[in-house]
Amino acid sequence: MAEVENLRASVLAALGEDGIGSGVDVVGRVCRACVRLLPVDGAAVSVVAGTGNREIVYASDAVSTALAELQFSLGEGPCFEAQAAGGPVLVPDLAAGPPPAWPVFAAEAAAQPVAALFTFPVQIGAVWVATLDTYRSTPGSLDATDLSTALQVADIAALALSGLPDGGERWLDGDGQWMDGAGMRFREVHQATGMLIAHLDLPASAALARLRAYAFGHGRSLLEVAADIVARRLRLDEEFR
Repeated sequence: MAEVENLRASVLAALGEDGIGSGVDVVGRVCRACVRLLPVDGAAVSVVAGTGNREIVYASDAVSTALAELQFSLGEGPCFEAQAAGGPVLVPDLAAGPPPAWPVFAAEAAAQPVAALFTFPVQIGAVWVATLDTYRSTPGSLDATDLSTALQVADIAALALSGLPDGGERWLDGDGQWMDGAGMRFREVHQATGMLIAHLDLPASAALARLRAYAFGHGRSLLEVAADIVARRLRLDEEFR
């Protein structure tokens, strides 16, 4: 498809322009093009770390942002399934029944104007480093042409992400490992996880799970709980004694 090749060429051109924009801007270009090229209403790219941490690089709209934040808060959803399976997760009708792998996310997502979800893993080299998450507000499947286009866009997203180490905000190093970035949405979650690792002598995955369990059990967002821990208004070692 000419439009897909034009997108690839524009990303390559942008990555070759020293000092023009940032890597995040290039990822945003891919997300916006995804919405134009596919029968979807929103798209987001989130990078993933092995401990279950995530960071939103770009989301095309508020619903995409909410879905990405919800998945990270709960530790479940199509993005986690796509990364684990190494293949697309296609849910053409969310109301037909919650997928068994993520029933809580499906129930919470019902509060958003979302009827279908299509998620694609993004690979750099041998590492699944991110996901391209899309949604539509009405039920419906992707046909063969749409699916082919989506897979090509996911490849271009990988290309855009590969340029981030040299951009204004560093998210991934050359091996796809986690790095700090100035625009990280979940910075305080990562900081709070580190504090729990130190206070409770937990591995990173268990510390993040403790954060999620507290937030879910108290009906609060993960971001709110993390902010309280970083500000030392809350100590989970005291809460769980």
